[in-house]
Amino acid sequence: MSKLIVFGSLNMDITIEADMLPQQGETITGRNFMTNPGGKGGNQAVAAAKMGAPTYMIGSVGRDVFGVELVEQLANTGVDASYIHSSDQSPTGVAVITCIDGDNRIILSPGANHDLKAEDVERIVTQIGQSGDIFLTQFECDYETTMSSLHMAKKKGLFTVLNAAPAKSIAQEAYQDIDLLIVNQTECAFLTNIHPMSVEDCKEAIKVFEEKGVTSTIITLGSEGSVTIMNGELVHVPSHKVEKVVDTTAAGDAYIGALVYAMLHNQDLFHAMQFATKTAALTITKRGAQQSIPTLGEVQQHFGEDEKHA
Repeated sequence: MSKLIVFGSLNMDITIEADMLPQQGETITGRNFMTNPGGKGGNQAVAAAKMGAPTYMIGSVGRDVFGVELVEQLANTGVDASYIHSSDQSPTGVAVITCIDGDNRIILSPGANHDLKAEDVERIVTQIGQSGDIFLTQFECDYETTMSSLHMAKKKGLFTVLNAAPAKSIAQEAYQDIDLLIVNQTECAFLTNIHPMSVEDCKEAIKVFEEKGVTSTIITLGSEGSVTIMNGELVHVPSHKVEKVVDTTAAGDAYIGALVYAMLHNQDLFHAMQFATKTAALTITKRGAQQSIPTLGEVQQHFGEDEKHA
């Protein structure tokens, strides 16, 4: 079976709930403080591994207690964490998250996430990667390293997936290195000047990405689900409604990890998106990042169906 190689961020999420954001100079009382392993790269790797995908993590942490905990958490969920770098120069990345009414606002300090360079990633991918594997990355690590790594992975025959988050510019020639681009509405607007407010709005934006050289694009619309184009037709997968939204922190990452798991099991994009949507729906019913992501068994049990992707 092909495997997933994730190059991405590893952060310790420091989370607190509140009823409102404090004003300048104001102190307010919060609740439910917690620390929880996170980072887009780590979250997506954990999501895929919890589904059962062979998953390898490429990333960097500091030589501190947060770094130790992040690596242990990855290993405990089935991710191969043996290629994670421990930095002597930088602390582990942290994300300070304020949750208000089920929504979240994040301040990120990248720390060691920016320590790896393109040659470091290439060395590992050359060692473990094979044609047909999936290479997944985001924009929370060093930008030049990320773009060089996409080019390298594509050249080596891996299927490349870019979650263009947080939004950053992409050079015209770099789009051809992306087999699957995943963006939300804000990231789509940043890259195309089209902010899709409806399913139909996504068609024009996806066409822009196609013209730039991207093979396939998924636009996520939050509570409205996700959209792609297959065989020239617009495809919409609605979100699954839940009784109570507790925390949206890792929903998008859970979606992506579950999506690539299904793709590794030769599911087409539509069926992979359906499975990913179910996984994301369960994720928002729990607090935290990686700890909120369900296992394959939990997805099967909740939706009362046999989610086999073999």
